[in-house]
Amino acid sequence: MSCELETAPPTLRTVTISYSELQDKDGDLSMKIENGFGPDGLGIISISDVPGFSLLRQNLLHLSPRLARLPEEVAKELEDPDSRYGFGWSHGKETLESGKLDMLKGSFFANPVLDTPTTEDFLIQRYPSYCRPNIWPSNALPKLEEAFKALGKLMLDVGLMLAYHCDRYVTKGDLSRNDESLKQILLRSRCHKGRLLYYFPPPQSDCTQDLGTMSSWCGWHTDFGSLTGLTHGMFTRDGVEIACHDSAAGLYIRTRTDQIVKVIFGEDEIAYQIGETSEILSRGRLCATPHCVQAPKGEKALGVERSTFVLFMQPD
Repeated sequence: MSCELETAPPTLRTVTISYSELQDKDGDLSMKIENGFGPDGLGIISISDVPGFSLLRQNLLHLSPRLARLPEEVAKELEDPDSRYGFGWSHGKETLESGKLDMLKGSFFANPVLDTPTTEDFLIQRYPSYCRPNIWPSNALPKLEEAFKALGKLMLDVGLMLAYHCDRYVTKGDLSRNDESLKQILLRSRCHKGRLLYYFPPPQSDCTQDLGTMSSWCGWHTDFGSLTGLTHGMFTRDGVEIACHDSAAGLYIRTRTDQIVKVIFGEDEIAYQIGETSEILSRGRLCATPHCVQAPKGEKALGVERSTFVLFMQPD
């Protein structure tokens, strides 16, 4: 049985803003912000030509398969059940749309800015998935902490620049309004969370099984933070980078008109998606969209794995 969809969804390129455009505080990016994040947009914008990004992405994503292959006893030491697996290593703790445990995705969570977000016991107890200290595999994978923090901080800095232009769009250029801006909210937050994602190779299946669905690698969801930064996925086999043979694999978004589209952006670009918090605070001028990730299919998909890094920029 063929696993191809009867009609393949259209493929759309993200609205792209160059780093130099983003640096210009007096530049008018309102049209691009509206086209990408506005009510008729896909809820995603990519930033090109960010200095140093490409190397930092390579350095971190190449560590992802090694992290996923750590011995079970070492991986156990990186788990943090008290944070509801919101820090350290997590595999098989999340549920899919079907309610089954997700065994196809492993995650390493950490705050790339603060190793200990707070020492206030009240906050640690009430918000353990945001306020617990980081757990680093210093002995098993010593380069991970440096690579994780370097990429996370760069993506946060670029995201704050994008937030500034989002504020100008939302306020129609008048940043003297009393409402606290998105940039201010994110600038003082202690709760930003990085997530190094490893997608295990999909098992061989036919279309009657879950792996034949569009959301086979990551189920449909809408981010609940403010801005989500993400890298282009890196496909590997046995830890060696390869090109993905299946053009249908990748990120899908459900638009405001309920259309499903495949979204692409460059390997050397950082993409940012709007979360529900920003949609609420902007009174709908910035719009969040549901999205999912499809795994490659066919015989050539055997052994193909995917790594990516996500930065959840969110309020305290």
